[in-house]
Parts: sequence; structure tokens; C-alpha cells
Amino acid sequence: MKKTGKKNAVLLAVLLAAALVLLFFANTVQTAGGAIQISEGRIETDVGELAYKLYTPRSASAGEKAPGVLLLHGYQNDHETNSAYAIELARRGVVVLSIDEYGHGATAPGLRERGYVNHRVKVNFGEDSEADGTFVEVGGTVRYRLLMNFSNLSFFLDRYTRDDQGNGIWDSSCGGIAAYAYLAGLPQVDPTRLAISGHSMGTWAGWTVAAAYSGTEIEPKATVLQCGELFRDSAYDSDNIHFNNVLLLQAKWDEFSYFRDYQRNVDDTLLRSDLRCEFLGVSPEEAAWDTTFGSFSDGSARRMELLCTNHRLTTHNARGLAVALDWFAQALGYDEPIPAEDQTAMTKEWLVLLAMLCTLGAIFPMTELLLGVPFFAKLRQPLPPKAGIKPRGSWWKNALFTMLLAGLTYPFMTQLGHALLPLPERVFRMTVGNGFVGWYGLLILVMILSCVFGWRSAKKRENFDGWYGMGLGTAEEPERIGWGLLGRAALLTACLLGMMYCMVVLAGLFFRLNLRIIWPFFKTFTLTRLGQFLVYVPIFALFFLLNNSRVMASMRTEATYRPGAAGFFACWWRTALMMAGGVLLIVLIEYIPFFVGIGPGADVLFGSTFGGPFMSLLIVFVPQVLVFSVYCTYFYRRTGSAYAGALTVASMAAWIITGGSSML
Repeated sequence: MKKTGKKNAVLLAVLLAAALVLLFFANTVQTAGGAIQISEGRIETDVGELAYKLYTPRSASAGEKAPGVLLLHGYQNDHETNSAYAIELARRGVVVLSIDEYGHGATAPGLRERGYVNHRVKVNFGEDSEADGTFVEVGGTVRYRLLMNFSNLSFFLDRYTRDDQGNGIWDSSCGGIAAYAYLAGLPQVDPTRLAISGHSMGTWAGWTVAAAYSGTEIEPKATVLQCGELFRDSAYDSDNIHFNNVLLLQAKWDEFSYFRDYQRNVDDTLLRSDLRCEFLGVSPEEAAWDTTFGSFSDGSARRMELLCTNHRLTTHNARGLAVALDWFAQALGYDEPIPAEDQTAMTKEWLVLLAMLCTLGAIFPMTELLLGVPFFAKLRQPLPPKAGIKPRGSWWKNALFTMLLAGLTYPFMTQLGHALLPLPERVFRMTVGNGFVGWYGLLILVMILSCVFGWRSAKKRENFDGWYGMGLGTAEEPERIGWGLLGRAALLTACLLGMMYCMVVLAGLFFRLNLRIIWPFFKTFTLTRLGQFLVYVPIFALFFLLNNSRVMASMRTEATYRPGAAGFFACWWRTALMMAGGVLLIVLIEYIPFFVGIGPGADVLFGSTFGGPFMSLLIVFVPQVLVFSVYCTYFYRRTGSAYAGALTVASMAAWIITGGSSML
């Protein structure tokens, strides 16, 4: 036992040390070996502080002023999502300011500060009409009206941006206007050579910043839109507001309909639409992808670059980034010392991913060490008797039901929770978190009913093993819920998550990095976000407890009892199939029609209301669930109950949701 404990202690130390070494090298990449100075801070505004990350080339100074670029992230992201653009621009001598917009990351003001009105348009702004029903009234929750007004910009005409109840779109830059002024005022920045880039929600913020400073001494010389929406000149005061040198990076498989002008597909029909031709300043016959029209000298340069990627991955698409780098160089008038195709940013992403995996892997030896402590050793108990295992046919029947239920309710219940579920919004402030509350809530009700009926049915059997057989009781008292096990599992989870949190703190403190890849995963909490974690984690915990009870304990097979690595994998793939199979089905339904030119599956089958955020989220959600299934399998086989695994993955899921994503 002592030898095993020593091995686990060594493994724990090696994994954590490896994570720190990987973070060191990732920081070396993001600082270009020391050529870029990185700092973080807060910008004071009238509504609260904006958090930022500033990349300053050491070649830039008050005596040698450099061009500056403001980066604006998308919905549910944070400043680190812009790191590819930030690193590559800073390597080329540009000062880069990347902010956390309203309601995201460590920024204090919530998304409410953007504003909302009680109406929406169903087409691109300027193409709407009350007569044809494309300009309509909306009601419901605040978050629903916010979501319906994401593409409504504060510089648009009052018809769009004000309503008769005193509501308004107050700052669709989400803090970008204040951040741009801050960037322009930095002593090492040339305020006459500034530009903006944004992704998704950040493109609307980018339009707003460009409009706010149009015609001023510090007006942006270029705007780069990574998956942006266009609008007609009639939507705003086009006589007095103009936009210089606009590049639109168009994802071919964009899950959001408004970034496809509400068409099913991105193709040449979209390219030659009246709106797109107006943007390019050409006739339909002249319109072309990947071609620059107009002139940089008078600000009329326009280009639409078609990228073979989806919405979320546009931020790190190498070709799109190269085109943007060339665009900035031409618009801001500097020579690129490094070819646009020479990019290192993804190296940083992969290194940070490996660091995150090492930290996640450290949970296993840490658990083994804790289970060696007498207090936590009481968590370990034998698996229930084999008499309760499911025959193969019965297992597959139940597994298919579980997957279909989870998958087919995902598009509807996540969107319902996201926008319309009547939750107290001063308490439940996480918008995507509310989507999962809606989905998990329905599944919780189904699992409770299944548990009740399963209990009644099982009591009639001779081999009835009570709550113990369901992963919720003890071998000593199988017909009672194991509250003691639950308490110990909660403390075990607190120790494991505490170790992870310390690593996240160290990553930020010494390397100014999070544990993530492209999408935000594990971040330090502000006090407000810690409060939100405590709001959501009980709901997530109940879901995963019931889920683990069903998937791990009630669905036991012969594989559950096989020892060693072979037994683990035989058990794990079944767990993974039930936990991720339903959402994998939705991935296929969404993307196969899209790839063959029919359109995104959710839009085709259910309507565009059910496309967008939760469909695009699947590319990061599915890997998360697969990782969670590893933990659930390990903890159940190691402890004989559902508690430790469920509480661990529930806490991780709630951490990911509340650590940095959108908050009202």
C-alpha cells in the first residue's frame, strides 16, 4: 500500500510539473520569446470595469509609436478567444488590446448594459417591413429580448434602437467604445493608425465602435469581421457614418442564420445577393469571393473571404488569419516583417490543451492518494452483486432510449431554457447555463420517474439490492440512501477541484493563461461568478447523480466487473455511448445535411430558432462529455457508488458554464 501511495504521489507531481512546463512554453509562444510584453488590467467606464489583456511589442514606445488593433470576442467567449489574432499581430509590431465584453470573462457589467427593445427584425436591418411581418413586437424574459436584439446596433435609427417603454440599445459595442478610446490613448500607440476586429457578437460590437469614431481623428482605418452580419445603408445615418476598409471572413458552414443572410447555405447565390453586392460595391456579375474591391487609400476596400470552416473555428482558421494580417498591414500602412502564413498561435493552443489534460489527469493519482486516507477510504465499497446486471438485449434497449431521449430533446430544451424558461433572472444569470438548466430539468424529471418505477419493479425481484444497486446506497444498508457517502464524496470533490483551481490560479498568475483550447474552459472566479457557480452546481449535481445512477449502476453489465484496463475500457465505451451518443446523433443531424448542401439540420428540420448557439456548441460539448464519461466510469468502478463521479463532473460542468461565459 505504501509503495502504491508513493507511485501515485510521484505521478501526481509529474503531471502537475508537466502542466506547468507546458504553460511555460505556451507563454513563450504568446510572448514570442520575450519580444511581446503582456499585461492585464481594468478600464473604468460609467457602468463598471472592463477586463482586458494587452499585447505590446517591445519595439513599441512613446518615441516609436506602433499601430493598434482592438479585438472583440463572440458570444460565450472571452478575451483569450482572440489570442491567435493578438499573438500574430503583436509578433508583427502591432499593439493589441483584447477585452472581455459586457457579461463575459472578468468584466463587471452584465450583458443587460448592451440594452434591448421590445421588437425585432427577421431579416437584415434595412430590409425589414411591418407590412410583410419582418418587423415584429417581442415580449418575454429580458434575456429573450436581449438575444433577439443582438444584431440591433446602437447607432441604428431610433425606429430600431428605441421603444415606447423607455428601453433602448444603449451600447452594442459591449464596452468596445471605451476600450478603443483607451487603446488610442496609450503612449506607445499611434492613434491615427487604429483598426478593429471582432468575431460573431464581436462583429456587431466592431461595427458599433467604427461608427462611434467615424469622422474623428482616431477613426478606425480597417474593420475585420470574423463571421459578421451585413445591413443596409438605410438602417443608419449613412451620410455621416462611414466604414473604412472592411474585410468579411465568411465561414462556409456557419450555424447562425443571420451570418448567412437567413439563407440555408453559403454559396454563390449569397455572394451575388443585393446586400452583398452593395457591400462590395459591384454588380452581381462582378462579385467574387476572395477578391479585394475598392481602394485602401480612400477606405473603400471591401473583400469577402470564403473559409471552409464553421462558426466557432473561424477565430483560429489559418487562412482567414493570414488574409486578415495582410489586410491590417495594407490598411495601417506597415510592412510585415513576418510572412502572414508564418503563424505560431495554434502551437500555444495545443500546449495549453496538453497542460489542461495533464491537470485533468492529475485527478486520478490525487483520488488514489485521498482514498488512502481513512476518512475517504470509507467511500470504497464493492460493486453490487452481479445478479442485478442487465442482459445484452435489455441493455441495448435502455441505452437506445437514453440516447434518443437526450439527443432529441437537446435542441428544444436548451433553446427554451436559453431564452424563455421563466427563471428568476437576478438569480439565474448565465444565459447558456439556463439552456442547460432547461435540458437537464426535463431529463431529471424523466429519470426521477424512471427511478420510481424501476424501484417498484425491482422490489418484486428476489435479488433486489435497493439503493445500493442504483449506486446511491451502501453495501451495509442497501435499502437506505447513503448520505454519508454523499458527504464524503462532496469533500473529495472539493479537494480535487481545489487542486485544479490552484493550477488555474498559477496559470493566470505566472503565465497569463487559462486551461482551455479556443473555447473557455477553466478560469478563476470573480466573486459574482463564484456565486453563480453555487446557484447552478446543485442542479447539475442532481442531473449527474441521476444520470450516473442510471448509466453506471442500473445499467451494469458483465464488463462492469472485469478487472484491469481491459475491463475499464469495456465499461467506459458503454458509459460514453449513453452519455454522448444522443448529442453525437444531433451532431450528425446538424452537419451532414449542411455538408451536402441542404443546409444545417436544425434549420431544415426544426427551424432556425433551434439552430445557432447550442448547435455550434456541440463541437466543444461532445469532447467534454467524453471526458466526463471517463471520470464517471473510473469513480464508479473504484467506489461502487455514483456519488464521487457525479459530483466531480457536475462541478466541472458548472465551473465551465459560470467561469467566463455570458452573464446577464
